[in-house]
Amino acid sequence: MKKTFSLVLVLCFFLEVFAQQGNNENSVLAVKNERLSLDKGWRFHPGDIPFPIIKGHNATYTSTKAARATGAAAPGYDDKSWRELDLPHDWAVEMPFDSTENLSQGYKQRGYGWYRRHFKLDNSDRGKHLELQFDGIATHATIWVNGTVVHRNWCGYTSSYIDVSPLVKYGDEINTIAIRVDAVAQEGWWYEGAGIYRHTWLVKRSPLHIITDGVYANPVKTASGSWEIPAEITLQNSGKGNVSNIEVEVSVFDKSGKQIAQNTNKTSVKLFDQAIASLSIPVSNPHLWSVDDPYLYTVETKVKQNGKLLDEATTKCGFRTIRFDKDTGFYLNDQPMKLKGTCNHIDHAGVGVAMPNSLWEFRLRKLKEMGSNAYRCAHNPPSREFLEACDSIGIMVMDENRNFNSSPEYIRQLQWLIQRDRNHPSVILWSVFNEEPMQGTEIGYEMVRRMSTEVKKLDTTRPVTAAMNGGLFSEINVSQAADVVGFNYQSYAYDDFRKANPHMCLTSSEDVSCVMQRGQYVTDHSKNLLDSYDTQHPDWGTTHRKSWKDINERPFLAGCFVWTGFDYKGEPTPFAWPTVSSNFGIMDLCGFPKSAYYIYQAFWLDRPILRLEPHWNWPADSIGKNIKVMAISNLDKVKLIVNGKTIAEENVDKYNFNSWDIPYQPGKLEAIGYRSGKEVIRTKVETTDEPVSIQLIADRSSIDGDGWDAMPITVQALDKKGRPVPTANMLIEFEVSGDGKLIGVGNGDPNSHELDKATTRSLYHGLAQAIIQSNENTNGNVIVTAKSKGLKSATISIPVRQVAQIPFVARVSPTLVLDKWLLSPSTTSRPDPNLKLSDNDMNSWEPIRNGQLQTLEKGKYQVYRSTFTPYKLQQTEGGRILFRNLTGKAEIWLNGQLIGTKDKAEASDFVAEFPPLAGDYQLNVLIEGNTGDKVGLGGMVSILDRAITSK
Repeated sequence: MKKTFSLVLVLCFFLEVFAQQGNNENSVLAVKNERLSLDKGWRFHPGDIPFPIIKGHNATYTSTKAARATGAAAPGYDDKSWRELDLPHDWAVEMPFDSTENLSQGYKQRGYGWYRRHFKLDNSDRGKHLELQFDGIATHATIWVNGTVVHRNWCGYTSSYIDVSPLVKYGDEINTIAIRVDAVAQEGWWYEGAGIYRHTWLVKRSPLHIITDGVYANPVKTASGSWEIPAEITLQNSGKGNVSNIEVEVSVFDKSGKQIAQNTNKTSVKLFDQAIASLSIPVSNPHLWSVDDPYLYTVETKVKQNGKLLDEATTKCGFRTIRFDKDTGFYLNDQPMKLKGTCNHIDHAGVGVAMPNSLWEFRLRKLKEMGSNAYRCAHNPPSREFLEACDSIGIMVMDENRNFNSSPEYIRQLQWLIQRDRNHPSVILWSVFNEEPMQGTEIGYEMVRRMSTEVKKLDTTRPVTAAMNGGLFSEINVSQAADVVGFNYQSYAYDDFRKANPHMCLTSSEDVSCVMQRGQYVTDHSKNLLDSYDTQHPDWGTTHRKSWKDINERPFLAGCFVWTGFDYKGEPTPFAWPTVSSNFGIMDLCGFPKSAYYIYQAFWLDRPILRLEPHWNWPADSIGKNIKVMAISNLDKVKLIVNGKTIAEENVDKYNFNSWDIPYQPGKLEAIGYRSGKEVIRTKVETTDEPVSIQLIADRSSIDGDGWDAMPITVQALDKKGRPVPTANMLIEFEVSGDGKLIGVGNGDPNSHELDKATTRSLYHGLAQAIIQSNENTNGNVIVTAKSKGLKSATISIPVRQVAQIPFVARVSPTLVLDKWLLSPSTTSRPDPNLKLSDNDMNSWEPIRNGQLQTLEKGKYQVYRSTFTPYKLQQTEGGRILFRNLTGKAEIWLNGQLIGTKDKAEASDFVAEFPPLAGDYQLNVLIEGNTGDKVGLGGMVSILDRAITSK
């Protein structure tokens, strides 16, 4: 009978398990997908904080366990005195220039830094899939959540997606993120900044969800000429059991919001596994994406179970075809198009690498106005927001991998790049490396062969390239593993390589490297000065004019990527200190055009271009001396007039343009451009008077009040006739009030050591830039005032538009919470609450967390023990310990001293005060009850300042 009863119990047990599994499989938690910004409220400490030296068996044992990080990585670490800031943040740009620091990194101190962020999660978030996302940390980083190391980032340009679902706490408990940033590590020979310089996020999803970057919906044109989106949706199941009967619905909407196509598919996902739902969505006669008409469609993906929405994602896509031809170059939508590109790093004056999203749009707009249609991300993955701007503005992108390495970690980084960026219509090329010494070897070939294979596993619609500056004619070299061969500074090899490899597609991946400084027209190496006449270049480079001629006259070359569109900090070729930024840019660090900008307008734009260089403000001792005058134009003929007298009338040299040596006399230079015998454009430069006032020019008419939008403001000095003075160099002082703030200043001078984070900046050859950013949740005005001694000040008021706010995770002030305790066995007789345990005793007492009561099974007493280091203020002024829901009679002992007694057994909050005392504290709580009672630490235990009440 006993045996039968036992079998029935076992059978019932298994039936219950099967029922629970069935319930788990058929019932999935449906939650709203939320992507919340974590950018606000970080605490930052510049410099490293060494971890405590650990000695002793117990301390060593404990420190190796999960959630037991020490030092600044520990949840209870005192960060109250740290600077509070919002991200993105680049601490290097805040540092002064230092001649002893690395030239390539812009003579800026980098080193180490720590960040910490505290936040809470509502109890309703239990069961959700929770993911932290860090879009970019320069350079390497170690990340802890609640004292457990969760990630190590080995590239400053890749994102980190971290599943923290099993590690977080809910309700009143505080979660802590701690990040140690190693910016001693260098990945580049350019300015890389330092810190958490891109956005951060907390993403909440259903347990059955679309993974981050899990929607692949890149349109393709089939062999029959029809269009389709072969969508792949990657689902993940982090719930309680296997999930079936999942319906994936993909819908396509045009720019007006009209649905034009839809398809569905069903799938299932095993527990803690992934599954890909594949489906094809035919689209008839789509509006094509192009650089002149960057039309985007919206793809909405919904994941449902039995009609219940579990997750959804929205992505953009564009319908376009790309093709590289070995004989005739590049084609967009079957139309031949020369790639007119620039290479660029990711920093800007005033902000370093911590770029507001809107500055990407500003920089791309400046390139588009120059006539550029392509952009090489040199030499690393860009931000997500940058590619979104390229999609919407119409700039094609060579998307570049950072590290040339085919080992597992670096293949993972390459895979991340492709998965994140493969939906962007702007991306036309994957570049796997730049100028690697092994490019002409078998080892290099084998590495590229493997990396290219990994790319094609994820995306077959775009070719793979590699930017080579040598090894092209080696018997085995990486060009043999690439789809498009990239030439860096090897114009001499174009024809020979083409002859030897007529079957290969070719492009210039990097060219020119001409150096010039905006507004400077005399080269003086003793003063680190370079002229702007397109004459100066290092040995490996050439002039802008010669490079474009070489590329434009070779139809088999797809195009060019000029080094560089913008100046950048670091790499001050051909100089060293005191030059602190590059001279390669077509524009300077602020985005102010140099002469090269107008050269490319003449090359790349169809509209009439006519530009005179230089200015006509020269000192008195220059009168009568020859000044080189250059007319940059894309017209047939140009006439030069000096002070009303015609000096020359010449046919325009298509590539070199026209130059004259003109004896300087104050007055006016005029140029008239002709096409087909008719005047089509005039321009002039004239000698101005001394500056008398300041002018401020906002880049846009308004700014969004979301706390993210930023805007550059041009600053210049005017003479009494309202003419800009191109030689003005006086110091300008800025005041910003109202609904915004000043986040950086610059002037484009590569030899300037003025700070980027300041309220003053000198004009450089007549120009400077102030960058403002809106406050959040505002709709007033940002008021900017510029002053300078002896000049009339200027004030502009920029309207702040009220817009939808960016959802964010609320800030939480750090509070020292004790959540790691040891619990003694229960005893019938009163134990010594301060009993010392043997240093190697890891097993007598049980580790527990507060928040759950324990049953007194074999006695009426038990002891709870924890250790902590009070915050600095508490060490000097004393503090109080707040026990929430303390149950049972209790004695509170601190470092062997009784500091509180709770006489009643009922659950209640209890406060025990402690005096000032430095060092580590041992807290023992003796609980008394009756056998069978539930007693203990029923809630949070917090260490508070004296000024904080227990309410």
